[in-house]
Parts: sequence; C-alpha cells; structure tokens
Amino acid sequence: MKLYGIKNCDTVKKARKWLDENGINYEFHDFKKDGLSSDKLSEWEKSLGWEALINKRGTTWRKLPEDVRDNMCAQSAHQVILENTSIIKRPVVERGDNISVGFNADEWAAWPH
Repeated sequence: MKLYGIKNCDTVKKARKWLDENGINYEFHDFKKDGLSSDKLSEWEKSLGWEALINKRGTTWRKLPEDVRDNMCAQSAHQVILENTSIIKRPVVERGDNISVGFNADEWAAWPH
C-alpha cells in the first residue's frame, strides 16, 4: 500500500495514525518533498477522473484565478495539479490495482488485509 499526501495535512495525519494503530504497512509519499510525476498523475486521472482529485474546498483552489477555475478541463487540470500539488484531495491511496482518495476509517476497516 502506498499513501500519497502532505506530511502536515490533518487528514493525512489521521490516516497515517489509523494505519499505524491498525498495524497496516504502507509507504508514505510526500508531494511537497518527493514531488509527483506526470505519469503517476495520468494514472490517477485515468482511474478516478481529474474532478475527484481536486479539493475545491481548499485554499489552493480558492487562490487560483477565477478564469482558471471556471474553465478547468482534463488537460488544464493536469497542468494545474502538477504545478500545485496541494490542490490534490488527500490522501491518495494505492492498494494493488485500487486507487482511492480521502480518508474514511469505516471504509478502510472493510479493506482486505
């Protein structure tokens, strides 16, 4: 399992704590420190759609120019996400072929371990 996020994000902290408390091994990838490749982002977009990856409630989204937000499409979203990884809804989790976004303890508890 690989968990992607930002170290100081509250949701990522909760997710990591839950994984640790439940004895689930995972690798953590910090966008801020380790970056995000265009290929990895394309993989997520193909699996989830770009809309699912963008946190429209965060400050990074609100700081984007209005015309960028209003005219967002798959192609422009890809570039915006690469340039502003903080805009990604966190955490992104890869478990085998499954990719999910966000943290929900009840859903995670139902995962096969």
